[in-house]
Amino acid sequence: MQLVDNIEGLIIDMDGVLWHGNIPMDGLVDFFEVLREKSIPFILATNNASLTQSQYVDKLLTMGVTVSKDEVLTSSMATASYLNKHQPHDKRRVFVIGEDGLRQPLIDYGFTLTDLYQVDQPQKGIIGEGADIVVSGLDRQLTWDKLATATLHLNAGAAFYATNSDTSLPTELGVVMGNGGTLAALEAVTGVKPISIGKPEPILYQQALETLGTNVESTIAIGDRLDTDILGAVNSGMRSIMVLTGISSLEDIDKVDYQPTWIMQDIREISQVLTSTEIMK
Repeated sequence: MQLVDNIEGLIIDMDGVLWHGNIPMDGLVDFFEVLREKSIPFILATNNASLTQSQYVDKLLTMGVTVSKDEVLTSSMATASYLNKHQPHDKRRVFVIGEDGLRQPLIDYGFTLTDLYQVDQPQKGIIGEGADIVVSGLDRQLTWDKLATATLHLNAGAAFYATNSDTSLPTELGVVMGNGGTLAALEAVTGVKPISIGKPEPILYQQALETLGTNVESTIAIGDRLDTDILGAVNSGMRSIMVLTGISSLEDIDKVDYQPTWIMQDIREISQVLTSTEIMK
């Protein structure tokens, strides 16, 4: 049994850790029961920007797990919060490639969302219609029109932000393209590189720590991807557990110059570790 000590909070990824698409991982209900029994606070922090807080709460409920909205943090929420703090008040028009999970947090912060082909046309005297910012997140209804509109805004000087740069996403059918594919297409066409807010940048983890009220020494990140979850923990100065149920494998660890603190098979093994007498707070 591995020793995991000094736990005051957990920051837990979802895709590839808790489920594949709509298929829950074995031991999901037991895992959350252990967290509640041990009174271990947690934040479910995901790079997947497609769903809202409420939709993630509902998804877990269908799998037999009850969490509150305050226990869910998405990269879209982190992006909206970051832009609200750093974007000038007169530059808050946003064109979104993404779903409700990205659109709603931006609306909640008072940003104005622009429509397809709602762009400035100086030659016709149309000014002030374009977007100041293009934000891209996972969009399962991605179209050529969305990419074309984003291209027009970026070529006109709009700032470019991404909820995350994940190139792939684990689903119940296998690994599919993530938001990184969209970013690559837009960068190739415009030459503009996006600023990414999600993991492996530390912003998402820092916001989760603020919500938990814990510090990096006493908080552990759990994830399945080396290049996002684990590297994000390293960049944040936090310990991490990598599970082998998602994107990264044991072989992948030998290819990078950073390491997870612990490697476990799945959330069932984490549950066993947390329930052992070796765990200390």
